[in-house]
Amino acid sequence: MTTTASTATASATASTTEPVANARDLALAHYAARGVLEHVLARHGITFQQQVALRAAVTADTPQTPDDLVAQIQNSLKADPADVRATVDELLAKRLLDAEGPHLRPTDAGRELMAAVGAETAPVSARIWGGIPAADLTAAGRVLALVTERANAELAALTA
Repeated sequence: MTTTASTATASATASTTEPVANARDLALAHYAARGVLEHVLARHGITFQQQVALRAAVTADTPQTPDDLVAQIQNSLKADPADVRATVDELLAKRLLDAEGPHLRPTDAGRELMAAVGAETAPVSARIWGGIPAADLTAAGRVLALVTERANAELAALTA
């Protein structure tokens, strides 16, 4: 009986000392990971927002219009559409995107840049994410999806 009581007490103590995720923790994790990415991007002469836009163009199933790309990036980053348009213009000026009729397509240079950034960040990402149990990643994924959904709903209500 004493062993069971000790185990129950130890379990209760362990669970109360584990950190409980909150908005600050989420923000700190985001900015820490983003800082790593921005360090790599700076070596390639592009910004975080340019990388997000270029990645969206590179990974799109079909070529996008400038308006489609701006809307997608604005939705992802919650950025001002005028700032996102300026970012798209910067990518066009750097010849990382090319306008073909009404659509934007990544250039070979844009695809090569995304591949280079991916190759540089892959080992860092492996060190950051490696060793985290799959169950923890699954739980974190569920929580983050729910937080994103709720935050998007709150933002929609605030801007309606």
